Amino acid sequence: MYCPFCYANDTKVTDSRLIREGNQIRRRRECLICKERFTTYETAELLLPHIIKRDGRRDFFNEEKLRAGILRALEKRPISLEQIDSAVSRIIHKSRTCGEREIPSKQLGEWVMEELRHLDQIAYVRFASVYRSFQDIKEFREEVSRLEKNKEE
Repeated sequence: MYCPFCYANDTKVTDSRLIREGNQIRRRRECLICKERFTTYETAELLLPHIIKRDGRRDFFNEEKLRAGILRALEKRPISLEQIDSAVSRIIHKSRTCGEREIPSKQLGEWVMEELRHLDQIAYVRFASVYRSFQDIKEFREEVSRLEKNKEE
């Protein structure tokens, strides 16, 4: 690993820890030349399925787009970053283990709504209103009624 400060190619690992539910390794490194310390992250590079958009286009699975959509729905809600990271990890895990090389964006959206329903009902309704293109207040009421009904069961 090259040192980001002096570009020497001789660094040593001083500490390694598992993070993000064991899906990533955080390593503290020290340059043997300039003695600066820095952090690197190591993850397994696993292929995720392609996403089939509603219009038929195919796109790469983009974890940042997934996280941004979830964060947008959870904006100003009392949900920790750890909970969000866990939800994103579960969605990625589902996409890897579904056994398909391509998954419809509709399926991905359903997985996101499932996670949001468990995290925060307000965020769930926010996301669902955009994802399902609610046209009027009646559709909001119907979705809230479904949430309340499911909560009672």
